Amino acid sequence: MNTDGFSQRILKMQGSSTLKAALAATKLREQGFDVIDLTVGEPDFDTPEFIKSYANEGLAKGITKYTPSAGLTRFKEAIADHYNRRYGANLAPNQIAASCGGKQGLFNAITTIIDEGDEVLLPKPYWVTFPEIVNFCGGKNVFIETEQTGFVLSADQVKDSITDRTKLLVINSPSNPSGRVVPGEEMRKIFDLCGEKGIRVITDECYLLFVYPPAETFTAASLPSEYLDFICVSGSFSKTYAMTGWRIGYTITNDAWTKQMVKLQSHSATHPTSFVQYACAKAMENDKESFAAVDEMLSEYRKRRDWFIPALNGVDGIKCAMPEGAFYAFIDVRDHLGEKYPTSEDFGQAFLEESAVVTTDGTGFGSPGFIRLSYANSMENLERAVEKLREFVS
Repeated sequence: MNTDGFSQRILKMQGSSTLKAALAATKLREQGFDVIDLTVGEPDFDTPEFIKSYANEGLAKGITKYTPSAGLTRFKEAIADHYNRRYGANLAPNQIAASCGGKQGLFNAITTIIDEGDEVLLPKPYWVTFPEIVNFCGGKNVFIETEQTGFVLSADQVKDSITDRTKLLVINSPSNPSGRVVPGEEMRKIFDLCGEKGIRVITDECYLLFVYPPAETFTAASLPSEYLDFICVSGSFSKTYAMTGWRIGYTITNDAWTKQMVKLQSHSATHPTSFVQYACAKAMENDKESFAAVDEMLSEYRKRRDWFIPALNGVDGIKCAMPEGAFYAFIDVRDHLGEKYPTSEDFGQAFLEESAVVTTDGTGFGSPGFIRLSYANSMENLERAVEKLREFVS
């Protein structure tokens, strides 16, 4: 590929490995293969009908024009009220900005903080986009190894990674790709440490409501207001309400940081779609129906998880920790690597070619030797996938 004339900033970025894997599944389907796609990082449920009806209502009301770059006032008020009611937060609308999905919110937050040479702490395994945004900003990724604690970040691990160049920590809990959840008490220790050291924190909470008891949901937005002087919460409707294609998310932080992100967004996407903001605001106002829809999805994901993880651990040479949240299994395939399959990428490619099961290699998440499997799929396909994996490794 001819790269002449392109900026070094963009050339340093890698394409999304998760989207590449999804594209591979699409191409195989187009060729007529019966593919089991375990790459998908989105719910296999449709957007709830009542949210669709709210969008249609917004269209009928003519909510089709520009909105402020920070979003509709009603959208921001609905987000603030939701967190205040459900989590005991004390948020105001000026602390919230709408974004075109959680990903743009994260991009806005990191880009407004990081300068050339600033160090950003990223716990492994990390979501594939985190280090690429840091690279785009000219920052330096400093990775925190967490395998020894089962991929659950601790305050001690953060403390041992801090230098005089550390400016930001990015946390994703529940985690994509591992599904592990950092307990609220440990999160508070991490935040207190960063506050003492003058380090900002971005917490990606796009799987916030997908937590399986006895693990507990925790949001940084529930902490006393002074924490938002250095913490930014990134939220999204994509996973929680099965709205990945709608591209709607938000950030929560102090007024000063919010204004900088809104300034950046005013020169890029401007704002998320107006009638989508309206639909999300009404969904937040309708707690009863919204949470019933979430609970229905969560119940099904838990059923799948409770079958899928033990079944995977029953396959020779496969190990997988029980995820407390999200809808991913992060399997360790290192016992199968060697001359035949030198890397987990080779293992996954061979599994695809022999069994028509598409997976996502862990290397893109900073964890070579692992493979991510999504159980946002039917039980029938999950059962078939485990049987194919058993046959493949035998």
